[in-house]
Amino acid sequence: MTDVAVIGGGPAGLSAALFTAKNGLDTVVFDTDETWMHKAHLFNYLGVRSLAGDEFMSIARGQTEDRGAELREEKVTGVESTGEGFTVATEDDDVDARYVVFATGAKRDLAEELGCETSDNDTIDVDLSMETSVEGAYATGAMVRDQEWQAVISAGDGGAAALDILSKEKGEHYHDFDTPGDVPSLRDEEA
Repeated sequence: MTDVAVIGGGPAGLSAALFTAKNGLDTVVFDTDETWMHKAHLFNYLGVRSLAGDEFMSIARGQTEDRGAELREEKVTGVESTGEGFTVATEDDDVDARYVVFATGAKRDLAEELGCETSDNDTIDVDLSMETSVEGAYATGAMVRDQEWQAVISAGDGGAAALDILSKEKGEHYHDFDTPGDVPSLRDEEA
């Protein structure tokens, strides 16, 4: 059983996976690489002066894999609650996970099929930590925001979901904060 299954590999999904994998949770990202980011150019993303969406995705995927997440280019066909977590079905196999993060853009079908409640505007209803009405299932980005679709907001949603998962796992509020001494390449330069 994996700890976290992330469905979708755009800014929200990769952000969630980065945080959970970096902090020791076994994390798998399922993605078909069809994110709208391939059509974007980042000129309004904090910390990025100007960057093509394809280049951003390449950097984000590499960073997420470097921190330990497994990226699988597979389409998810269904998600079921098992009582101990979730079974994520793909066309090739099934993966059991304790947590699931939906990061599928405006596509809400998998979350709805799982039984996640929707709001009056047909978005997936979440709390401030991005958890849905199904315990252990999180939703992020465009699926929870009515026409408020923005890469930096989605990345923040993914980070919020990951920090909630990490807080549950560690039994206390968890904060992911690095200093220069935590970064291997900076440590090596100082030595």
